Amino acid sequence: MVAAVDQTADWGVQQIWRWRGYRCHWRVTGPEAGRPLLLLHGFGASSSHWRRTAPRLGQLGWRVYSLDLLGFGDSEQPARPLSNRLWGFQVCAFLRQVVQQPAVLIGNSLGGLTALTAAVQQPQWVHAVAAAPLPDPTLVNPVPRTVARWKRRWTRRLVRIVLHLLPLELLVPLISRTPLLKLGLQGAYLNSVAEDRELLALIARPARRPTAAQALRGMSLGMALRSQATTAPALLHGLQRPLLLIWGREDRFVPLSIGETIRQQHPAVELAVLDGCGHCPHDEVPERFINVLMPWLDRNLGDNRPAGDKQRR
Repeated sequence: MVAAVDQTADWGVQQIWRWRGYRCHWRVTGPEAGRPLLLLHGFGASSSHWRRTAPRLGQLGWRVYSLDLLGFGDSEQPARPLSNRLWGFQVCAFLRQVVQQPAVLIGNSLGGLTALTAAVQQPQWVHAVAAAPLPDPTLVNPVPRTVARWKRRWTRRLVRIVLHLLPLELLVPLISRTPLLKLGLQGAYLNSVAEDRELLALIARPARRPTAAQALRGMSLGMALRSQATTAPALLHGLQRPLLLIWGREDRFVPLSIGETIRQQHPAVELAVLDGCGHCPHDEVPERFINVLMPWLDRNLGDNRPAGDKQRR
């Protein structure tokens, strides 16, 4: 059982890192000599969403980093296409320039897809990947390997037109300042979030920035037009590192059946199912999340796990 530690959205020492001219926010906790572990948030969230997990991991002896992906949290929200391909490169650069050694990557939802992407792009910088869970529409409707050039061209034009016409500059502030935000957030959790003001604030604050709408438009464009090589099915086939899937049995956003299908198609992938939680097991049931994660890391990292974790076991 992990001992209780202080848990707030302001955990860790927070800093700014510049990548390709963009301002990127990150934070770190745990002993400097600890083995590095990088936490990656999901859609609409940020590094602060690891409030209930990062301090515990740091207490176990890990050097725990977390990065706000471009478009999220306190990182810059650029008006450009954003996708897991770009976020994967951002993560790899962060490992090279800031962490300066290979790390374990752990991602929630979109962060899990980004962790998988980074591990395929530059496997020499990644020891292992845990995704809780792994979302991607192509896991349900795979992208054809070959698409006629004319069809691809018209698809791109149609997507650009639709996203240009969507009044995101009106919709994003509306959602972030009304009960719609709480309603959407509740869909990710099995238990009520009505009294969790800190959770509501950490999700609402980035969405209320004046550049939030342009970033959302860029994400929608980038994810809709990405190549087949950067979809989850292709990435899973190219993965050379151990992968753990952690799934909330009551996940309403990404059904458990998707995780079970991945496990059937990729026998080397491990799947851990947590009862009594939804789409954010790291925040909803952090103790059980860590109790599933640690034994898996022990099996895949051996004696290279942090000293604090060895003592716990």
